[in-house]
Amino acid sequence: MTALEPGSFLAELTPAERADLEARGRVREFDRGEALFIEGERSSWVAVLLKGRAKAFSYREHGGEALLAVRGPGALLGEVAAIDGLPRSATVAAMEPAQVLALTAEEFRAFLQAHGRVSILIMRMLCQRWRDADRKRVEFGMFDATGRVAQRLVELAERFGVPYDRVPSAAANAGGAPQSVRITLNLSQEELAGWVGASREAVSKALRTLRRRGWIETGRRRVIVHDLQALKRHAR
Repeated sequence: MTALEPGSFLAELTPAERADLEARGRVREFDRGEALFIEGERSSWVAVLLKGRAKAFSYREHGGEALLAVRGPGALLGEVAAIDGLPRSATVAAMEPAQVLALTAEEFRAFLQAHGRVSILIMRMLCQRWRDADRKRVEFGMFDATGRVAQRLVELAERFGVPYDRVPSAAANAGGAPQSVRITLNLSQEELAGWVGASREAVSKALRTLRRRGWIETGRRRVIVHDLQALKRHAR
Protein backbone atom coordinates (compact mmCIF):
# COMPACT_ATOMS: atom_id res chain seq x y z
CA MET A 1 0.00 0.00 0.00
CA THR A 2 1.23 3.50 -0.82
CA ALA A 3 1.59 6.25 1.77
CA LEU A 4 -1.71 7.42 3.21
CA GLU A 5 -2.87 10.99 2.83
CA PRO A 6 -2.47 12.83 6.15
CA GLY A 7 -5.83 13.19 7.87
CA SER A 8 -7.48 10.51 5.74
CA PHE A 9 -9.90 8.03 7.28
CA LEU A 10 -7.46 5.13 7.39
CA ALA A 11 -4.65 7.33 8.72
CA GLU A 12 -6.83 8.35 11.67
CA LEU A 13 -7.56 4.77 12.81
CA THR A 14 -5.65 3.14 15.64
CA PRO A 15 -3.71 -0.07 14.80
CA ALA A 16 -6.42 -2.15 16.52
CA GLU A 17 -9.24 -0.39 14.63
CA ARG A 18 -7.43 -0.79 11.36
CA ALA A 19 -6.75 -4.48 11.95
CA ASP A 20 -10.43 -5.10 12.71
CA LEU A 21 -11.50 -3.18 9.60
CA GLU A 22 -9.13 -5.18 7.39
CA ALA A 23 -10.38 -8.45 8.91
CA ARG A 24 -13.96 -7.58 7.95
CA GLY A 25 -13.24 -6.58 4.34
CA ARG A 26 -11.62 -7.92 1.20
CA VAL A 27 -9.25 -6.34 -1.30
CA ARG A 28 -10.50 -5.41 -4.78
CA GLU A 29 -8.59 -4.04 -7.77
CA PHE A 30 -9.81 -1.43 -10.25
CA ASP A 31 -8.32 -0.36 -13.57
CA ARG A 32 -7.84 3.28 -14.55
CA GLY A 33 -11.21 4.73 -15.53
CA GLU A 34 -13.21 1.91 -13.94
CA ALA A 35 -16.17 2.99 -11.81
CA LEU A 36 -16.43 1.95 -8.18
CA PHE A 37 -19.86 3.55 -7.76
CA ILE A 38 -22.33 4.96 -10.27
CA GLU A 39 -24.55 7.95 -9.59
CA GLY A 40 -28.15 6.91 -8.96
CA GLU A 41 -27.46 3.23 -8.29
CA ARG A 42 -28.54 1.59 -5.04
CA SER A 43 -25.44 -0.46 -4.22
CA SER A 44 -24.46 -0.08 -0.59
CA TRP A 45 -20.91 -1.34 -0.23
CA VAL A 46 -18.12 0.83 1.16
CA ALA A 47 -14.55 1.21 -0.09
CA VAL A 48 -11.38 2.35 1.64
CA LEU A 49 -8.79 3.44 -0.90
CA LEU A 50 -5.51 1.59 -0.29
CA LYS A 51 -3.61 2.50 -3.46
CA GLY A 52 -4.19 4.94 -6.29
CA ARG A 53 -6.52 7.92 -6.58
CA ALA A 54 -10.19 8.26 -7.38
CA LYS A 55 -12.45 11.09 -8.48
CA ALA A 56 -16.04 11.78 -7.54
CA PHE A 57 -18.12 13.50 -10.21
CA SER A 58 -21.59 14.06 -11.62
CA TYR A 59 -22.52 14.26 -15.28
CA ARG A 60 -23.56 17.70 -16.47
CA GLU A 61 -26.97 18.11 -18.06
CA HIS A 62 -25.42 19.26 -21.35
CA GLY A 63 -22.51 16.82 -21.34
CA GLY A 64 -19.17 16.55 -19.58
CA GLU A 65 -18.30 15.95 -15.96
CA ALA A 66 -18.63 18.18 -12.93
CA LEU A 67 -15.68 17.07 -10.80
CA LEU A 68 -16.63 17.14 -7.13
CA ALA A 69 -13.55 15.81 -5.36
CA VAL A 70 -10.29 13.90 -5.73
CA ARG A 71 -9.51 11.27 -3.11
CA GLY A 72 -6.15 9.70 -2.30
CA PRO A 73 -4.92 6.65 -0.37
CA GLY A 74 -6.70 6.22 2.95
CA ALA A 75 -9.97 7.85 1.83
CA LEU A 76 -13.33 6.38 2.77
CA LEU A 77 -15.68 6.14 -0.21
CA GLY A 78 -19.39 5.37 -0.46
CA GLU A 79 -20.15 5.60 3.24
CA VAL A 80 -23.15 7.94 2.90
CA ALA A 81 -25.21 5.53 0.77
CA ALA A 82 -24.25 2.70 3.14
CA ILE A 83 -25.55 4.69 6.09
CA ASP A 84 -28.73 6.29 4.70
CA GLY A 85 -29.64 3.61 2.15
CA LEU A 86 -30.36 6.15 -0.61
CA PRO A 87 -29.02 6.01 -4.21
CA ARG A 88 -25.45 7.09 -4.90
CA SER A 89 -25.14 10.87 -5.10
CA ALA A 90 -22.11 10.78 -7.44
CA THR A 91 -20.04 8.50 -9.61
CA VAL A 92 -16.62 7.49 -8.26
CA ALA A 93 -14.00 6.23 -10.71
CA ALA A 94 -10.33 5.26 -10.46
CA MET A 95 -7.97 7.87 -11.94
CA GLU A 96 -5.17 5.29 -12.04
CA PRO A 97 -4.89 1.58 -11.17
CA ALA A 98 -6.39 1.39 -7.69
CA GLN A 99 -6.75 -1.05 -4.83
CA VAL A 100 -9.50 -0.80 -2.24
CA LEU A 101 -10.66 -2.57 0.89
CA ALA A 102 -14.32 -3.40 0.26
CA LEU A 103 -16.98 -3.96 2.94
CA THR A 104 -20.70 -4.51 2.64
CA ALA A 105 -22.96 -1.97 4.30
CA GLU A 106 -23.72 -4.49 7.04
CA GLU A 107 -20.03 -5.14 7.68
CA PHE A 108 -19.32 -1.42 7.78
CA ARG A 109 -22.14 -0.68 10.21
CA ALA A 110 -21.03 -3.57 12.44
CA PHE A 111 -17.53 -2.07 12.46
CA LEU A 112 -18.94 1.30 13.55
CA GLN A 113 -20.99 -0.33 16.31
CA ALA A 114 -17.84 -2.03 17.59
CA HIS A 115 -15.80 1.19 17.52
CA GLY A 116 -17.82 4.17 18.64
CA ARG A 117 -14.84 6.53 18.29
CA VAL A 118 -14.78 5.89 14.54
CA SER A 119 -18.33 7.21 14.18
CA ILE A 120 -17.11 10.52 15.57
CA LEU A 121 -14.23 10.50 13.07
CA ILE A 122 -16.69 10.02 10.22
CA MET A 123 -18.93 12.83 11.50
CA ARG A 124 -15.93 15.14 11.59
CA MET A 125 -14.86 14.04 8.10
CA LEU A 126 -18.34 14.69 6.68
CA CYS A 127 -18.42 18.10 8.34
CA GLN A 128 -15.10 18.95 6.69
CA ARG A 129 -16.47 17.92 3.30
CA TRP A 130 -19.60 20.04 3.76
CA ARG A 131 -17.48 23.03 4.78
CA ASP A 132 -15.27 22.51 1.74
CA ALA A 133 -18.35 22.34 -0.51
CA ASP A 134 -19.66 25.59 1.01
CA ARG A 135 -16.27 27.26 0.47
CA LYS A 136 -16.19 26.21 -3.18
CA ARG A 137 -19.71 27.59 -3.74
CA VAL A 138 -18.52 30.93 -2.37
CA GLU A 139 -15.50 30.81 -4.69
CA PHE A 140 -17.75 30.59 -7.76
CA GLY A 141 -19.26 33.95 -6.88
CA MET A 142 -16.05 35.69 -5.83
CA PHE A 143 -13.38 34.60 -8.32
CA ASP A 144 -13.00 34.44 -12.08
CA ALA A 145 -11.77 31.30 -13.85
CA THR A 146 -8.09 32.20 -13.34
CA GLY A 147 -8.61 32.64 -9.61
CA ARG A 148 -10.47 29.34 -9.31
CA VAL A 149 -7.80 27.52 -11.33
CA ALA A 150 -5.12 29.00 -9.04
CA GLN A 151 -7.04 27.77 -5.99
CA ARG A 152 -7.30 24.22 -7.33
CA LEU A 153 -3.61 24.19 -8.29
CA VAL A 154 -2.70 25.25 -4.76
CA GLU A 155 -4.83 22.39 -3.38
CA LEU A 156 -3.29 19.88 -5.78
CA ALA A 157 0.25 21.06 -5.04
CA GLU A 158 -0.28 20.77 -1.30
CA ARG A 159 -1.96 17.35 -1.49
CA PHE A 160 -0.18 15.69 -4.42
CA GLY A 161 2.99 17.74 -4.89
CA VAL A 162 6.57 16.51 -4.74
CA PRO A 163 9.76 18.65 -4.89
CA TYR A 164 10.97 19.33 -8.41
CA ASP A 165 14.69 19.92 -8.90
CA ARG A 166 14.68 21.80 -12.17
CA VAL A 167 15.73 25.46 -11.82
CA PRO A 168 12.63 27.68 -12.15
CA SER A 169 12.27 30.07 -15.05
CA ALA A 170 13.78 33.55 -14.82
CA ALA A 171 10.36 35.08 -14.19
CA ALA A 172 9.64 32.71 -11.30
CA ASN A 173 13.19 33.09 -10.00
CA ALA A 174 13.09 36.87 -9.77
CA GLY A 175 12.05 36.85 -6.11
CA GLY A 176 14.66 34.36 -4.88
CA ALA A 177 14.04 30.95 -6.48
CA PRO A 178 11.09 29.42 -4.61
CA GLN A 179 10.99 25.63 -4.46
CA SER A 180 9.27 24.13 -7.48
CA VAL A 181 6.64 21.42 -6.95
CA ARG A 182 5.48 18.81 -9.46
CA ILE A 183 1.84 17.79 -9.13
CA THR A 184 1.79 14.00 -9.38
CA LEU A 185 -1.93 13.73 -10.12
CA ASN A 186 -2.59 13.36 -13.85
CA LEU A 187 -5.55 15.70 -14.29
CA SER A 188 -6.71 16.63 -17.80
CA GLN A 189 -7.83 20.15 -18.71
CA GLU A 190 -11.36 18.79 -19.12
CA GLU A 191 -11.29 17.42 -15.57
CA LEU A 192 -9.84 20.67 -14.21
CA ALA A 193 -12.53 22.61 -16.07
CA GLY A 194 -15.20 20.40 -14.50
CA TRP A 195 -13.68 21.03 -11.08
CA VAL A 196 -13.62 24.83 -11.32
CA GLY A 197 -16.96 25.12 -13.12
CA ALA A 198 -15.58 26.72 -16.27
CA SER A 199 -15.22 25.82 -19.93
CA ARG A 200 -12.12 24.07 -21.22
CA GLU A 201 -11.29 27.22 -23.19
CA ALA A 202 -11.48 29.39 -20.05
CA VAL A 203 -9.20 26.97 -18.17
CA SER A 204 -6.73 26.91 -21.07
CA LYS A 205 -6.64 30.72 -21.03
CA ALA A 206 -6.16 30.75 -17.24
CA LEU A 207 -3.24 28.31 -17.49
CA ARG A 208 -1.64 30.49 -20.19
CA THR A 209 -1.94 33.50 -17.88
CA LEU A 210 -0.29 31.64 -15.00
CA ARG A 211 2.45 30.31 -17.29
CA ARG A 212 3.15 33.79 -18.65
CA ARG A 213 3.68 35.03 -15.10
CA GLY A 214 6.21 32.24 -14.56
CA TRP A 215 4.25 30.65 -11.72
CA ILE A 216 3.60 27.31 -13.40
CA GLU A 217 4.82 25.10 -16.24
CA THR A 218 2.49 22.70 -18.04
CA GLY A 219 2.75 19.75 -20.40
CA ARG A 220 0.47 16.88 -21.37
CA ARG A 221 -1.29 15.97 -18.11
CA ARG A 222 1.59 17.58 -16.23
CA VAL A 223 1.77 20.67 -14.04
CA ILE A 224 4.85 22.04 -12.26
CA VAL A 225 4.30 24.88 -9.80
CA HIS A 226 7.30 27.19 -9.70
CA ASP A 227 5.89 29.78 -7.27
CA LEU A 228 3.32 28.33 -4.88
CA GLN A 229 3.22 31.48 -2.75
CA ALA A 230 2.33 33.62 -5.77
CA LEU A 231 -0.49 31.20 -6.62
CA LYS A 232 -1.74 31.40 -3.03
CA ARG A 233 -1.72 35.20 -3.10
CA HIS A 234 -3.66 35.20 -6.36
CA ALA A 235 -6.11 32.60 -5.01
CA ARG A 236 -6.97 34.90 -2.10
